[in-house]
Amino acid sequence: MSRLSEIPLSVLDLAPITSGSDATTALRHARELAQHAERLGYQRIWYAEHHNMPGIASSAPAVLIGHVADSTETIRVGSGGVMLPNHPPLVVAEQFGLLEALHPGRIDLGIGRAPGTDQKTARALRRTEAGLSAENFPQELTELIQYFEGTAELNAVPAAGNKPPIWLLGSSGYSAQAAGLLGLPFAFAHHFSAQNTLPALALYRRHFRPSEVLDQPYAMVCASVVVADTDEQARFIAGPGALSFVKLRQGRPEPLATPQEAADYPYTEIDRLVIEDRMANQIIGSPSTVRSGLDELLESTAADELMVTAIVHGHDDRLRSFELLSEIAERTPSLGRSAART
Repeated sequence: MSRLSEIPLSVLDLAPITSGSDATTALRHARELAQHAERLGYQRIWYAEHHNMPGIASSAPAVLIGHVADSTETIRVGSGGVMLPNHPPLVVAEQFGLLEALHPGRIDLGIGRAPGTDQKTARALRRTEAGLSAENFPQELTELIQYFEGTAELNAVPAAGNKPPIWLLGSSGYSAQAAGLLGLPFAFAHHFSAQNTLPALALYRRHFRPSEVLDQPYAMVCASVVVADTDEQARFIAGPGALSFVKLRQGRPEPLATPQEAADYPYTEIDRLVIEDRMANQIIGSPSTVRSGLDELLESTAADELMVTAIVHGHDDRLRSFELLSEIAERTPSLGRSAART
């Protein structure tokens, strides 16, 4: 039997703002996707923190998490992630303690150590140069955990007693080692750092120390996956994601283009090479093509859970992609081993 049918399957959503639309529509679609994923038996849905990005509406994950948790019943809702350099740990503890108190047992706190944006925007978030460096991450993470445990000098009400599962997110080896040493679950960003996936997972497992949270490593891999009825259709609807990456590299991020706009774009030879490299590690195609690609990914990574993101313009196409994926995975609710209340 394929491992895809044996492990939890989850969603990473950026709440994409599409060409000709707006943030209000993007957020409504995010809610509808979460409800759809819940019906299909997905384990969790996470929201990524990005700033100064015209095509992404999930800039405040805590706010969106609360809205989606109110609109669903069973699916876990969390951050993928909160970029800790952007926020005082006290604020993060208050926000996620409140979310956990409102939705007991359904909130995840995924933490990243990169700003997730440019330095100018990061400065505007913190309003100071202090704390912008990821070098402060260990101290800030320790402070955050202390608020949840009630051992800090200050009270982060209502964090103490309302601690959601904490995940470390990473795209390199640093967070992998930290997650292992702390005995925390680890989520790796294979969707944009595929070359580091296997080395980072090896570091995590090698450095893992059992904790009150986990007695053995628990690794989730996040992949970019687009499924459609045919390979050709899947490649067509995945085109806007490729164009979005080109625009980002040019320093000109925009709302997500339509598939036809992406197909008609005058790509340079360098653009095409960038796209080819970017798409090489994405899994795009018909159900049989995607099943084969995911089986290969899970075989190589031995991941305990798979998280999927789909950068697709059409809302119906995106819902259909996740529906087809759930069929490929023979998805039913509450499958697989869970990581300490995850």
